[in-house]
Amino acid sequence: MRERIAYLAARLIAEDGLEDFAQAKRKAAQQIGAPDTKCMPNNSEIEKALRTFQSLYQQEEQPRALAELRREAVSLMRLLEAFDPYLSGPVLTGTAGKYSEIELQIYRDSAKDLELFLINNRIPYKPGEVRTASGPAPMFELGEGGIRAKLIVLPEGELSSGGKFARARRTRVEALLEEDTSD
Repeated sequence: MRERIAYLAARLIAEDGLEDFAQAKRKAAQQIGAPDTKCMPNNSEIEKALRTFQSLYQQEEQPRALAELRREAVSLMRLLEAFDPYLSGPVLTGTAGKYSEIELQIYRDSAKDLELFLINNRIPYKPGEVRTASGPAPMFELGEGGIRAKLIVLPEGELSSGGKFARARRTRVEALLEEDTSD
């Protein structure tokens, strides 16, 4: 049951563009008639199933989409260089597909400088919040001009704590792009 839910959740993420693993798990469980199951897979099981699904059914499309998203991420990171952004999420881990967004983490105690930068550079955005382990965090969604990105502003103190999620600076993302093209 657990494997089946993981596979269906991976398919929903890859084909339908669901981004939230928890939502994909719940929807997959409902599809197989087990909405209140105690056999829910964890996120690493979903990610493993997603990688398997992509290698079997999206072996040409997914690597192209990932490379394009990484190129866009590098461009956006250059634009936001003064804020020392970090890439995180599926674009970094390699599971991003055509529906994925770029997730950039910016460590500042205030989001005002970033918002002023977006306004002064006429970059359209939609403000919002995301839930993090330390509470709500400001977020700016970019969605016009072909770029789909979330800029998440986290307290500066969280940068030194390491956090539990992977993140990378622009130079690491450029190295990943080099690896992608050398395969």
